[in-house]
Amino acid sequence: MRQFGELEAAIMDVLWDAAEPLRVRDVLDALNRDRDLAYTTVMTVLTNLHRKGWVDREREDRAYRYRTLTTREEATAQTLRELLDSAGDRESVLLHFVSSATEEESDILRRALRRKARRR
Repeated sequence: MRQFGELEAAIMDVLWDAAEPLRVRDVLDALNRDRDLAYTTVMTVLTNLHRKGWVDREREDRAYRYRTLTTREEATAQTLRELLDSAGDRESVLLHFVSSATEEESDILRRALRRKARRR
């Protein structure tokens, strides 16, 4: 995702896929299936994600357990919102997006817009 660096995104994916909050060691073990990262690197990135408000942590003995504060879907929607807000011509961006949407995605958008209209 745009708001995350490559390692931040990988760590968030591990946390989103977890059934419970994870220790740095748990995250490191999951990441090191494909890489060779240092414990301190993962700890630093988790600390930064905590500082940025993406994860929460709770102390357990001498270690922290980390969990995300948003779902993957909420974070993705936030990224889309930020991209749209930064666009010069929102109408053009939305029209290009809609023209690239599949029929299923178009149906989802129509249903969401009908629900939004009913709430007003």
